[in-house]
Amino acid sequence: MAVDPAGSDLARFVREDPDGPVVMLNLLRFTPHGRASYAEYTRKARPFLERYGAELLYAGDGAAPLVAEAGQDWDAVLLVRYPSREAFGRMVADPEYQEITGLRSGALAEAVLQPTVPWTSRGGA
Repeated sequence: MAVDPAGSDLARFVREDPDGPVVMLNLLRFTPHGRASYAEYTRKARPFLERYGAELLYAGDGAAPLVAEAGQDWDAVLLVRYPSREAFGRMVADPEYQEITGLRSGALAEAVLQPTVPWTSRGGA
């Protein structure tokens, strides 16, 4: 299962709306001993979020799903706001950030990174 964005996917993501703000929904499923590694990753990632103007809006453990198909439950959920997709791209390409990504990759069995934009910016509900 994929846990990290591929270079071509990242380039497409940035091109879609490079300057607009984005909130990234992170759905995470840990490996059997991945929580400790992910906790270390989040501690080390915090300075990079600050450097690139991002903000952790929410982080929490997944509970038993109310409505879901089998396999759609997640161990943890994070919401991270980035000032732009371009800022996210610069952060993940930062050589210093790259030094800590192994902590994240090794901690996860599966992940979803779902970019979201406010409905007000797209005329939604």
